[in-house]
Amino acid sequence: MRYMMMIKATQDYEAGAAPKAAVMAGMAQLSQEMAEAGVLLLSEGLQPSSQGALLRCKGGELTVVDGPFAETKELVGGFAILRAKSKEEAIELAKRAVEVHAKAGVDIELEVRPLFEPPDFGSKP
Repeated sequence: MRYMMMIKATQDYEAGAAPKAAVMAGMAQLSQEMAEAGVLLLSEGLQPSSQGALLRCKGGELTVVDGPFAETKELVGGFAILRAKSKEEAIELAKRAVEVHAKAGVDIELEVRPLFEPPDFGSKP
């Protein structure tokens, strides 16, 4: 089963501050280890929301708002797609990313959620 691990953005991240060197080095090493183990399928960091846009459709009306966005705590700063046998295994893998940040003295909030797989949609008639 595939899981998405989403690292929440921080105010410093949204302000354009570069991640600490220890975080970058630790995450590079962790990504390599996970890729070699076959559990990391994809991993990317996102640029701050000031570089993006928000599209919203309400009542059939489309609006586009350029970043930055006010609610930093709701923004994703990076993500990874992991392959794990269970939610518990996905959490254990995600803990390793949290540990990299913790060792560097960086606070982190990380969300883990399963991705839909073709069997989740049933068989075709």
